[in-house]
Amino acid sequence: MPTSEISGARIATQANVYFDGKCVSHALVMPDGSRKSVGVVLPAQLTFSTAAPEIMECVAGECSYKLAGTDEWRTCQAGERFTIAGNSAFDIRVNTSFHYICHYG
Repeated sequence: MPTSEISGARIATQANVYFDGKCVSHALVMPDGSRKSVGVVLPAQLTFSTAAPEIMECVAGECSYKLAGTDEWRTCQAGERFTIAGNSAFDIRVNTSFHYICHYG
């Protein structure tokens, strides 16, 4: 079951807008200091780079993704997640909106 609520977070009210508006997110800081972002990717095929390791949790919609160094496209649907290594990248294909929580570190 996808996460439906995040309690106790401080939320950045200014959105992060990437790829000409194809991805929009808001940064969260949790009470323990850990960071997350909550956002949506609109229909597109995009490449994201990572600094820290990330876990992408799908809360609604779906996407196909391909991790750097692989040729295999995989699907992620609501309630599922995938992990990206730090200092890496991934391609994402979205046909309808993909709502996510990105867990950093």
